Amino acid sequence: MLKKEEKNSIFEVCPVRNVIARFGNKWAFLVMLVVSEKGSIRFGELSRAIPDVSTKVLSNTLRALEDDALIQREVFPEVPLHVEYQLTDLGKELVPFIVSLTAWADKHREYIVAHRKSSKGKKFVEEEL
Repeated sequence: MLKKEEKNSIFEVCPVRNVIARFGNKWAFLVMLVVSEKGSIRFGELSRAIPDVSTKVLSNTLRALEDDALIQREVFPEVPLHVEYQLTDLGKELVPFIVSLTAWADKHREYIVAHRKSSKGKKFVEEEL
């Protein structure tokens, strides 16, 4: 019997999967789009722009995007502490692809929702889109 590592090894070392996996977080694309639109944004402003995301999840999403060099965090040594987020050059390069994917999803949303509703045994609901 193969060990778990041996069975899944091709997936674990796949470089594309490793990079794309970050966007399994449902907030990453939205955070990137909002930061892109604003240019530079403070945490509170970003939190108000995306009211459905919790503070903890937003913080974790920003940290993950920062770890991937897509967003940079700049701390201004003031009292009170002032922190702003902006896209890196790598993040700016990704934005057109996010915009294209968003446009595709918007264009096909109604069809996909209708198909989900007509598929027997599926538990998807319209709010997921």
